[in-house]
Amino acid sequence: MNPTDRFLAARDFLQRHREDYEAARAGFRWPALERFNWALDWFDVYAEGNGRTALHVIRHGAERKVSYAELKERSCRVANHLRALGARRGDRLLAVLGNAPVVQELMLACLRLGLVFVPASTALTPALVRERIEKGGVRLVVADAAAAEALGAVPGVAVSLAVGDAVQGWLPFDRAYAAPAAFTADAETPASDPALLYFTSGTSASPKLVEHTHASYPVGHLSTLYWLGLREGDLHLNVSSPGWGKHAWSSVFAPLTAGAAVVLEDVARFQPAHLLDLLERLPVTSLCAPATAWRMVTMAGLAGRRVHLREALSAGEPVGADLIAAVRGAWGLTIREGYGQTETTAQIGYTPGQPVKPGAMGRPLPGFDVRLLDADGAEAEEGEITLGLDPVPTGLMAGYAGDAALTARAMRGGRYHTGDTARRDADGHLHYVGRADDLFKSSDYRISPFEIEAVMLGHGAIAEVAVIPSPDPVRGLVPKAFVHLRPSEVPSPELARDILKWARSRLPRFQRVRRIQFGELPKTISGKIRRGELRNAEQARPGEHRGAGEYWLEDLAEHRTGRGGEQP
Repeated sequence: MNPTDRFLAARDFLQRHREDYEAARAGFRWPALERFNWALDWFDVYAEGNGRTALHVIRHGAERKVSYAELKERSCRVANHLRALGARRGDRLLAVLGNAPVVQELMLACLRLGLVFVPASTALTPALVRERIEKGGVRLVVADAAAAEALGAVPGVAVSLAVGDAVQGWLPFDRAYAAPAAFTADAETPASDPALLYFTSGTSASPKLVEHTHASYPVGHLSTLYWLGLREGDLHLNVSSPGWGKHAWSSVFAPLTAGAAVVLEDVARFQPAHLLDLLERLPVTSLCAPATAWRMVTMAGLAGRRVHLREALSAGEPVGADLIAAVRGAWGLTIREGYGQTETTAQIGYTPGQPVKPGAMGRPLPGFDVRLLDADGAEAEEGEITLGLDPVPTGLMAGYAGDAALTARAMRGGRYHTGDTARRDADGHLHYVGRADDLFKSSDYRISPFEIEAVMLGHGAIAEVAVIPSPDPVRGLVPKAFVHLRPSEVPSPELARDILKWARSRLPRFQRVRRIQFGELPKTISGKIRRGELRNAEQARPGEHRGAGEYWLEDLAEHRTGRGGEQP
């Protein structure tokens, strides 16, 4: 079979077994592709003369639909324009763009040309964008007008294109649409050629440059398609911005492989009420959002909202049982969790038809050999999530660009090491425990911050929480909770006592939170909590010093009953 037929056969197999997890796991094999270009060998073939909607675009209140055929034509024009400007196979192109069709056009154009696409968030400062340009060896930059204006001239960049308003020193991107609509590739594309480079968000370390090939993301996202449960003609809404891997997961490769349409709206800040209005107005069949976004939506009120959803999905952070119960109670839908990384496609998840255990993240997806290893490298019921490398799963990165030592460390012992830990229950379902470097011991008990956080998020006053180890002269380390309250709540000793008492009744004694601090939580550009920053600051805190809005169990006991009284 040719590459297109092999890719299509693998996709069709998964879709035939959409609700038969066991059959999909047993029978799926990644397609063997020596040469493959998703834009040329799949998208253009499917899009030829296809009037089905690919992108449902919302901008300033107006809506328009972009068909597969139109998206193909526009992206071919962009590819021809970039080629005319001197872009050549292997060049790296950095994009600083919002959630608009130009992202899909540009990604398709880069794949056609053999350029390496390097996405960057519009929330990055100009200094951070320049750092990515330098570290990424970037030769071409495409940015929206605001980002281009802030960046100015960038040394070492051969071509700078601004989308939207004119920017001095930058070429107008819109000229691309006057280029020829017919595109001819200069050569076949080896499936192992680099296609995308992603800077990880770096919650506890400096960002790493993850390299994906023309196979690892475009083909590897067959697992993501299976997890999402997308069908041809679906309308999918993904809450993610183009600077992050999750955008490629379910705003590009998975839905456009399925023949579904993607809702695109560029909003400066996530607005849960607006999303609910959108879900009522449009026939959106599937919604994928991180747990934080789902939590904000439930806080905005689900009751009485008549949505059209068939699938409710979440990835990026663990979903608690309380959140699943809230959505199920209001809409009769169960949030299906998925797990993966920038370095991989979806590895673990609950697929359509599987019984969901609230609080668990699912079972291994087709194409991945998932095993949990303890500190000695032995298989265990609780340990680090690892992927087998014999054979290498297609949905795994090629490595960390420019860092052979880091790549070797991640791939040691014949397995890819995720750095995340999980627990397997008697039915084979996996429960997220935390990042390996987030776990700690208190009085010789092993503490999982996530397990404590999952309980605390059930308290009605808490919007977000992060638990980290705090130095203690008796126990060595004790759990401390940094709490971001809901807008209607005001920090106070009484509220701190109530939260700690509430958590105490639901947690085993060894997991008891003994310190609490109210305030904002430091986050990465992608919205992940910077636990490393919290841990470092806590380790540097002098002795018995209390921070602003911080309360200790001992303080609250004295406040309530006097010294020596019963602790909450």
